[in-house]
Amino acid sequence: MTGERSHLGVTAEPVTLRPGIRTFKPRRTRITTRAEQALVEYAGLIIEMGDQPLDPATVWGADIPWVLEIGFGDGRATAAMAAADPSTALLAIDVHTPGVGELLAQVGDAGLENVRVMEADAITVLERMVPAHSLTQVRSYFPDPWPKARHHKRRLVQPAIVDLMHSRLVPGGTWHLATDWEEYAVSILECFDQDPHWEGGAIPRPEGRPITRFERRALRDGRTVVDLLFTATG
Repeated sequence: MTGERSHLGVTAEPVTLRPGIRTFKPRRTRITTRAEQALVEYAGLIIEMGDQPLDPATVWGADIPWVLEIGFGDGRATAAMAAADPSTALLAIDVHTPGVGELLAQVGDAGLENVRVMEADAITVLERMVPAHSLTQVRSYFPDPWPKARHHKRRLVQPAIVDLMHSRLVPGGTWHLATDWEEYAVSILECFDQDPHWEGGAIPRPEGRPITRFERRALRDGRTVVDLLFTATG
């Protein structure tokens, strides 16, 4: 897991965006011994990137609601939500190996059976491996706001990706986002307002969403956190 990804791994480029455009920026951070061991010990919970659609009933052994989480940091909030809702299948995707290892360690320690993890570009996964109208919810907490105007084309919430997400959610499925960047929150609202296939907007922070480590830092620094929930219609 710590070596180079194959052409179908993190390096596989999505076709929804222009060539060379990614919604994340690669970074190198130190991996803990615990996380490195978890990558081996709980390798059975890792789904490799491929070209075949996933069958939730095969992956999880049951036909249960399927949730996708894009970007999970150190995984603590992800593991907590999975533990609180064991009847929901959770596919958690991130591009940073240390975070993948940390989440696997927490999932393994807690004995959670409803979580699978991918180290990949989530947009590519949505394109290649998520069947149409199969997800009940997508979660994206504190995606990179890409604050500079010239980088807005890298934002996770933009028309092309909103369309892709709509095609992967069941009717009535939701996309739950949170951001501590006010301008990004406004941009998200404007993007969804322009698309007639969605309903929703800003909501009070749900009690069931744990506060992430990043969120604590944002609140400590005086930034306002905005939760947004949009429902796929039509």
